[in-house]
Amino acid sequence: MATFFLLIIYLAFISLGLPDSLLGSAWPIMRGDLGAPLGTAGVLFMIVAAGTIVSSLASGTVLRRFGTGKVTLASCIMTAVALLGYSLAPSVFWLGVCAIPLGLGAGSVDAGLNNYVAAHYKTHHMSWLHCFWGVGATLGPVIMAGFISGDGHWRNGYLTVAIIQFALVVILFFTLPLWDRVAQSAGDFRKEELSELEAEPSDAGRVKPLQIPGVKLALVSFLFYCGVEATVGLWGSSYLVGVKNIGAATAASWVSMYYAGITAGRFIAGFVTFKVSNLVMIRTGQITALFGAVLLILPLPAILSLIGFLVIGLGLAPIYPCMLHETPVRFGKQQSQTIMGVQMAVAYTGSTFMPPLLGFLASHSTIGVFPLYIVLSAAAMWLFSERLNIFLKARSRAAQGNMISSR
Repeated sequence: MATFFLLIIYLAFISLGLPDSLLGSAWPIMRGDLGAPLGTAGVLFMIVAAGTIVSSLASGTVLRRFGTGKVTLASCIMTAVALLGYSLAPSVFWLGVCAIPLGLGAGSVDAGLNNYVAAHYKTHHMSWLHCFWGVGATLGPVIMAGFISGDGHWRNGYLTVAIIQFALVVILFFTLPLWDRVAQSAGDFRKEELSELEAEPSDAGRVKPLQIPGVKLALVSFLFYCGVEATVGLWGSSYLVGVKNIGAATAASWVSMYYAGITAGRFIAGFVTFKVSNLVMIRTGQITALFGAVLLILPLPAILSLIGFLVIGLGLAPIYPCMLHETPVRFGKQQSQTIMGVQMAVAYTGSTFMPPLLGFLASHSTIGVFPLYIVLSAAAMWLFSERLNIFLKARSRAAQGNMISSR
């Protein structure tokens, strides 16, 4: 039963990724139909991300009161209704209204599903769950591109994804009793493991997260990571249409390759991490993403832009899960949960403000600043991450020296 129910959670993660890439793919057509300026997409994206931040921060209290199953069901209903509203919205104002429940629903279901799987399933499922988010994020632009190239109606793309979300709502409704049953049957699975972790000595005192050395460097790395991931997804199509003179449907298909790179990269990374450390995975991913961004900024043929988007996606794939997984190693198990929450909040902040910042810059210049913006952001992520690695290595050497001198 636990395995069957896990398939439902995987489906939920696919549906979680579907809406994330729709706006960026459809915006070149949407803004023309609605008479909206280019930078409005950044504002809509910011509203969704702000709702995600709010619901994520409140998810702990909400989940304890109502349970993961009911929260997931309610969140999917909110998301489905919001997407249906997008397909019917007569103006940008109503897109903004619908963006509120879209963000609130996404944050709650994301936090709820991650917590549930972390408590009741093996660790490697977390990496593959985020891979399935990438499946949804990849299918989103494909669905939208199909309607744009066919009848030219972006509204039908949103309607189709809304129908998929409502189908998931029906599945979640009929499987609602399984949430507690699976939790009880899987309860003994991690009992011994969790007990061992709790019995281990703490690595840090009870201090505020930002007072722990190195935490601020980690937070900046998370900020720039999510900024790069979200900005490429939101503005990639607009850059290809406005600078590379590629059709809107083709551009949406090319951006889907970016999400395909993230998806494939995370699937592969789930196996590679058995042999390669998190540190190596993070560094390799950052350098790869930076190389892909450089391909966009060079005056190369348009076809190489596709390769650039794909390379960026492959590079970004292992960074986020590996940085999260490395948190207890970097800052100690006692503080890891608190720091994890702060990292997630900062990550959502990057997703919220960095894409609109590019929209603001593009509105006052040209969308041609897109590749330079991505290169600088990816370089900053890499540099702050390396600065953190140097600090942690120096701290480790100092600790080893103190141990030797005390003998």
